[in-house]
Amino acid sequence: MPKNIQSLERAAAMLRLLAGGERRLGLSDIASSLELAKGTAHGILRTLQAEGFVEQDPASGRYQLGAELLRLGNSYLDVHELRARALVWTDDLARSSGESVHLGVLHQHGVLVIHHVFRPDDSRQVLEVGAMQPLHSTALGKVLSAYDPVAHSEALEVEREAFTPRTVTSLEDFEAVLDMTRARGWAADVEETWDGVASVAAPIHDRRRMPVGAVAITGAVERVCNGGGELRSELVAAVRDCARAVSRDLGAGRF
Repeated sequence: MPKNIQSLERAAAMLRLLAGGERRLGLSDIASSLELAKGTAHGILRTLQAEGFVEQDPASGRYQLGAELLRLGNSYLDVHELRARALVWTDDLARSSGESVHLGVLHQHGVLVIHHVFRPDDSRQVLEVGAMQPLHSTALGKVLSAYDPVAHSEALEVEREAFTPRTVTSLEDFEAVLDMTRARGWAADVEETWDGVASVAAPIHDRRRMPVGAVAITGAVERVCNGGGELRSELVAAVRDCARAVSRDLGAGRF
């Protein structure tokens, strides 16, 4: 059986120690509680502090949990609450549209699919939960990039690969796409990521009116688009209604 990494075990123990008390702890307190040499404890604390997991009070020199740890914890809770709140609405959206539905959140410079409802027919389909999608070309990614400042920054930092001849890659054109997305409240992907596939997505907001994810319908171009190559208006409306319903369940109120 592989051995655990001792430094990670010690860091985890340190975080649990700081989480268990109501006051800040000094270096000596932490070292003695964990039976560590002061130098070892200080090295771990310095690393955790650099990553934002621990903060040091400038006046007393004592340590407490950092804001980054809180952000990660809230992110975990938000994702699970988002999926739980969206289950019924995404099922209804797939049933009414006849297409597959994806729920996505920002993760590691891309979109992580956290829920996938199959197209309601007998065709063979692959579950895409856990799959990553690009920010710059997919409907889910464009919505997140348009409404979430962190996603926007990450979309600008990464290389915007041309997956098809229709993929928007230049910075100026991409920013124009995001402006359009914000103006109309939804994003489109018509053969920009996969040939023959079209998608429409809308943003989901939480009780703080912050964007926490996006929901999308995805299907064959001939079904999702009309004869002129434009997304079918009834599908756009259905996706936006679903996003609003989930947002309301998350406490966002009316949008």
